[in-house]
Amino acid sequence: MQLRKICLAGLWQLSMAKRIWVWAVSAGYEKRMLRVLEYIHANPAADMSLDTLADIAAMSRFHWHRVFHAMTGETCAQAVRRIRLNQAASWLLRTDWPVADIAARVGYPSPQSFGRAFRASYGMSPSQFRIFGAEQAPQVLKRQEDHGMYEVTVETTPARRLAALPHRGPYIEIGTAFERAGAIIGARNLWGKVRGMVGVYLSDPSRIPPAELQSFAGYELVEGAAVPEDLEPVDIPDGPIARLRFRGPYAGLHRGYDYLYCNWLPNSGRDPGDAPAFEVYVNTPGDTAPADLLTDICLPLKP
Repeated sequence: MQLRKICLAGLWQLSMAKRIWVWAVSAGYEKRMLRVLEYIHANPAADMSLDTLADIAAMSRFHWHRVFHAMTGETCAQAVRRIRLNQAASWLLRTDWPVADIAARVGYPSPQSFGRAFRASYGMSPSQFRIFGAEQAPQVLKRQEDHGMYEVTVETTPARRLAALPHRGPYIEIGTAFERAGAIIGARNLWGKVRGMVGVYLSDPSRIPPAELQSFAGYELVEGAAVPEDLEPVDIPDGPIARLRFRGPYAGLHRGYDYLYCNWLPNSGRDPGDAPAFEVYVNTPGDTAPADLLTDICLPLKP
């Protein structure tokens, strides 16, 4: 009876995952997602690095994790942990394998690390679960949130060269780097050599701790202008992009990204390119109220 409950729970979990995605994604994106899920289920001890899962999904590593998180409500790491621990729970009830063996079979380097993760999720140790845990419900995927509606256009962006400063830390604090870059440009009377602010965001905030996020705060150079000393060149190639214009405070930009990756991209028939997203700031807080700020979120696409 216990085994039947766990097996049915596992089947229900995968079935629920399929139902959640079908309404939101095209057939191609559904297949990518299910291919990754099936790999994790079939190979719980295998390499689950972001690059590996992106390769299985056949998607750019710059964008795969963000697509996964936006569409499922959990990060790749959370999905891997959930599936591994659910498999471990099944084995604890239906086999007499030692806990150390089960830990290794689901990819944990030691029984201690496995025990900590299992207790955090199931509220008891693996040994206790083996005795008392038959009624514990498996973890399941989160349902989608309403991301709102935004207009997205596909267009060709020109090549851009930025004079930029790197920023490491929370994206909401990148303003400091923009201020420093602007001060350098202003002090050298170079405003005629630049046009507009552009931010390039190299890290995925849904998986990277805020203190470790990496980005560039830049000013677009006019054609032929040299990069000033003390600033770094950052090149954005020409090519197709999806552009979403977001209106409102920068703190709400994540809603635009969620819509772009979760709602628009899977139904667009397009694949993201092998380049990070960037933001073009149509106006700035210096002369615009927060509610009227306009930001173009630009997602590079494959041709």
